[in-house]
This record gives sequence, structure tokens and C-alpha cells, in this order.
Amino acid sequence: MTTPSSDQVRRVALVTLGCARNEVDSEELAGRLEADGWLLVDDAAEADAVVVNTCGFVEQAKKDSVDTLLEAADLKGTARPQAVVAVGCLAERYGDQLAESLPEADAVLGFDDYADIGERLRRIVQGEPHVPHAPRDRRLLLPVTPVERTAASVSLPGHAQVEEPDLPEGVAPASGPRVVRRRLGDGPSSPLKLASGCDRRCAFCAIPSFRGSFVSRRPSDVIDEARWLASQGVRELVLVSENSTSYGKDLGDLRLLETLLPELAAIDGIDWVRVSYLQPAETRPTLLQAIASTPGVVPYFDLSFQHASPTVLRRMRRFGGTESFLELLASARALVPAAGARSNVIVGFPGETEEDVEELERFLVAARLDAVGVFGYSDEDGTEAATYDGKVDDDVVRSRVERITALVEELTSQRAEDRIGEQVQVLVEAVGDGAVEGRSAHQAPEVDGLTFLEDGDVALADLQVGDLVDAVVVASDGVDLVARAVRVDRR
Repeated sequence: MTTPSSDQVRRVALVTLGCARNEVDSEELAGRLEADGWLLVDDAAEADAVVVNTCGFVEQAKKDSVDTLLEAADLKGTARPQAVVAVGCLAERYGDQLAESLPEADAVLGFDDYADIGERLRRIVQGEPHVPHAPRDRRLLLPVTPVERTAASVSLPGHAQVEEPDLPEGVAPASGPRVVRRRLGDGPSSPLKLASGCDRRCAFCAIPSFRGSFVSRRPSDVIDEARWLASQGVRELVLVSENSTSYGKDLGDLRLLETLLPELAAIDGIDWVRVSYLQPAETRPTLLQAIASTPGVVPYFDLSFQHASPTVLRRMRRFGGTESFLELLASARALVPAAGARSNVIVGFPGETEEDVEELERFLVAARLDAVGVFGYSDEDGTEAATYDGKVDDDVVRSRVERITALVEELTSQRAEDRIGEQVQVLVEAVGDGAVEGRSAHQAPEVDGLTFLEDGDVALADLQVGDLVDAVVVASDGVDLVARAVRVDRR
């Protein structure tokens, strides 16, 4: 690897939107850029290039991505920024269409550009035009049979490995063939990618078309990266993918996650392992047992129900319904009564009736979930549901979103109140101005609320970010908890 001289050093700022999977992809880009001689900066106004890792999931996320790109473009002509570049899901999904409709962005890069991201940015900053890719269905780049995919050569953000022996300090992991990754934050929790893509064909979802078919990372790669994250001060690993319950099917072992979890939890320095993105139809009893009983794996079930009416679910190309979903939750709680459970639901799907909404309400009341994301349906380009008849009027969709959101807020507040008196373990994430906040084991980063600590047997003044604190819940406020600190486990 050649190291550029000081007068050639360029500065780059990475702005990340969307989900935890995008966070991992941004940290891969950061590692690649730093290894290629770029200097990472936090302030976009101090960068030569501003790279916006966009989200292309739903309409609001697309709008937020475009707005962020426009804000970054407004900085051009000031002290430093010379180029604004779109990467990520929106960029991959729309390619040349996005470039044409958003001339304020100097370039739109797809996933296939990630391996040479440093050189791509250098040319763009120097004013060379970049020809954006034409969108294509990335599912067609991989074999239909999952076990044949490991030999395919396809760009998969978060999977690619290099053989460089002299990467800068802090680029992960430390030796051997490895994924290049540079942490962009310093908190005690970090996402860790299990896989990319999805083989399911949910009628409302466009993600498989631009993320591709399901591909698992090798267990050894996941473990090596987990060890590196632990060496960087991470105490909680959040395992992410489009569908974690499918992990290992393309490697010949559908129960591979059950054997991987104990290995991750045994890594020195790792105290919590959290599994995200479980598909109810694929959540087998052995996986429930592994999550519930493996020391160090938090009893947390992130189950993608999406609805509860069997009629709506079949139109969505999904399975299950109220009774089977409640049975699944009961199975998890039979193993760990205080287990955390969250989900997302979509209202206003084409053909949804008042009776379907009432069925969803019945399920939510009985499910006693800790957190629920409520989304109003909107047509997504290229999806089957976009062609459906029976579209629900926009004002009705909005009304149903408000109705289900109000119910969810009441139910999750009740669920949090039910936890008063529980003993919880809290991972401290912020300390300042006499306040200490973190998350209990049933709360995932950024989506499930917080736990605020009070003085107890342990004084707040003695706590630090990264501490694990045993505490007793004494109050609640919405989905947030207030807990009295009892004991601290400091690394």
C-alpha cells in the first residue's frame, strides 16, 4: 500500500442515515478510506468530500436522505467542501435516476464502488465526472440455491476482505484476511453484521431488490470482528442483518446461529449479545432456547410481525396471525418471563378493512410488547403491493396510524410500568450534569427507550460510560424506566 504525502491528504466526513446495518457499512467505508490515506473528520464543513450514506427503505427515509444531501451541497463554496457524494441504499436503488434528479450531488456511488472508494472520491474531488450505475435487481447476481452463493463474487457491504498487512492502527481486525472497519463512535454498544440480503418476498418490501439475496458471513469472520470490537471497548454486540433467523442456511447449517451465540458471548470483554431482526415464521424453538438460556445473550426478541390479521398477512406474502404470534411470545416468556419483545406493524395495506385493524388491536393488547414501531403503508417502486387494487385512502391511512400509535403508546407505557420492582442490568451510555442514562437488557439501542439511574447503593458520581449496573426499577415514564443503582460491574 502506498501512503500519500501530507500535501495529498484529503479530508472526508461520513454522514450515516437509516438502520444499524448502514452504520456497519459506514464504518467499512471509513476503514477503507483511512487505509487509503484519507483523514476522517466529524464536521462536514471541514471536509473535502462529504459522503452521505443514504436510506432507501420508505418514503420518509428517502426524503430525509435527499434533504441531507442538499444540506451538504449548501456547504460547497465555503471554506472546504468540494464534493458531495451519495452512497448507501438510496444510491444503490436508484443510481443514475438519482444522479439525474439531484444534480446538487456530485456523484452517486453504488455498492460495487465501495472496494475502490478512496480512488473514486479522489477523482470526484478533482472534478472528474463519475458515471453512475443503472439500477438492477441484485438478487439476479447470485445463484438461486443458497449453498452455491459462497463462491460468487459480488460486492456485499460489510463482507469484503483484504490482505493488507499494514493497515493503520484501529482498523479492524488486527491480522490476517479481514474486513476493514473503523469505528465512528466510541459508545459501549456496536452493531455487528451477520449477513446481507433477504430471500423472502414480502409484497411491500423493496429491500431484496437492492440488497440482493441472502448471504451469511462466515462464523470465523463474525467472531474475529467481534474480538476486535471488544478490543475497542465494546461491551454489547448487536447482531444485525435483514433476516437473522436465516443465518447459516447458505453455509449448510440452518442452526448455525445457535452455535455462534455462545462463542460470541464468551469473547473476553463482551457482556451482552443481542440478536435483531427475527422473522416469526422462521423463529424455531432451538433459537428461542439459545437466546433465552445462553449466558451473556440478552433475552430480547425483535420479532417482525408487521400485522396480525391473517388476511392482510397473506396479501403481504407473510405467514401467521394473532394466535400463532401470541404462542410464539408465550414460548419465549415461558423461558424468561421478563424477556424483552418488540415489533413493527404496517397499517393501511391495500385491502385492509376495519375488521383487520380491530384484529391488530386485539393482538397488540394481548402481546404486551415493550416497543412497537407503527408505519403507514405507502407504495414502493417495484414491489408487488404497488400493483394491488384496494388501496386505502391516504387520510384513512393517517387516521389508522394515529389510532394504532395512540394504542401502542398506552400499551407500552403500561408494560414499562409493569416492570417497576424488577431487577435489571443497565449498560451506561451517557454521564453528565448529575444524570446517568443507559439501557436495560430489554432495550435495544435507539429504538426501545432508555433507563435513567438514581443514586442507591452506588452513587451516580461513581459511574462511567460502559459500566454495567445492577439496579431496581422504581418508576417509568412512557417506555423509559427510572432505576436505583445497586451494584456496578466495571471493566
